[in-house]
Amino acid sequence: MRALDIDYMLGLVPVLLGYVPLTLAMAAAAMVLALVLASLMAVERVVKIPVLDSFVKLFISFFRGTPLLVQLFLFYYGLPQVVSALSQINGVTAAIMGLTLHFSAYMAESIRAAILGVDRSQWEASQAVGMTQGQMMARIVLPQAARVAAPTLVNYFIDMIKGTSLAFTLGVTEMMGATQKEAAGSFLYFEAFLVVAVLYWIIVEALSLVQRGVETRLGKAFAR
Repeated sequence: MRALDIDYMLGLVPVLLGYVPLTLAMAAAAMVLALVLASLMAVERVVKIPVLDSFVKLFISFFRGTPLLVQLFLFYYGLPQVVSALSQINGVTAAIMGLTLHFSAYMAESIRAAILGVDRSQWEASQAVGMTQGQMMARIVLPQAARVAAPTLVNYFIDMIKGTSLAFTLGVTEMMGATQKEAAGSFLYFEAFLVVAVLYWIIVEALSLVQRGVETRLGKAFAR
């Protein structure tokens, strides 16, 4: 059994850290887009607009029922063959698109559950003072639902960061892609993947601390 090449591992750390911004940027962009899309779908699932509701349910079913890797390949390799305008799409855009649609399907159900968890008296009071359904959602229901859904949404962001590791299959050189190249050049696969695993672990633990802080602040605010 050979000893770990510690010098190689320490030298690899700054190399991989250079790709952390791209990894986080892809996850952040996908999170923002997914949150917007998921909120719209969640509201629709609550109010149930005819015809549109069937489409939203189909969308959620498809993206929850198929693997993320398949969806990434579909966007990057498949769609350009059907829609020529997408032939110029790059790996980063395809990765963000795949992460957005995949996680928005999960987030929509979480947000919908949070909306339905808002006490019915809040809905009735809003209607009693003459608020429209849109005003009621924007001013009363969604802010309260956000408090309930926030911890779960942070978990999805963490999953998105880990999901960006699949972007290397589309030719994107992010943390995982860089690790793959470094390992292939040095043949020190164990050391390389151990380093990237620890880096992902540190990032996730840092976000977990943020999540606990958010939960604590929201809990105190709600207690008041």
